Amino acid sequence: MKTLVLGIGNPILSDDAVGIKVAEEIEGRLREQCLDVKTASIGGLSILDEISGYDRLILIDSIKTGEGKPGDVYKLSVEDLGSTSHLSSSHGMDFATVIGLGRKVGYKIPEIIDIYAIEIEDNTTFSEECTKKVKMRISEIADKIMGVIKWM
Repeated sequence: MKTLVLGIGNPILSDDAVGIKVAEEIEGRLREQCLDVKTASIGGLSILDEISGYDRLILIDSIKTGEGKPGDVYKLSVEDLGSTSHLSSSHGMDFATVIGLGRKVGYKIPEIIDIYAIEIEDNTTFSEECTKKVKMRISEIADKIMGVIKWM
């Protein structure tokens, strides 16, 4: 099964980079190249070019629900998102809509999509570092996702 781990976010907006940082942590731990790991600062339709051709996608991104604690992880599906996703939607089109459109126009979209959304505290401050509360959870979050990868 061709699998992609994709961490997305903005590397200069504090906690918004958490998806990228977790994906980089996972990539650094892989002993053998059994899957692809990528990071991207994109969204909207641009994401189709990154995920097309894979059978499984593990997407890691930030989320700001205001209900959880910074560093909490929510495992979601595309269906959970609907069209009003809190996931980085400043990209012009939400993820669920992009996936549906991609399938309709013939992109080979992964059949299995697991989304790990990480509760954040600050996504507006210019900084290449996550806030302390989020930063201290990155390794633990990578452990959790690596556990899923081992069972694939």
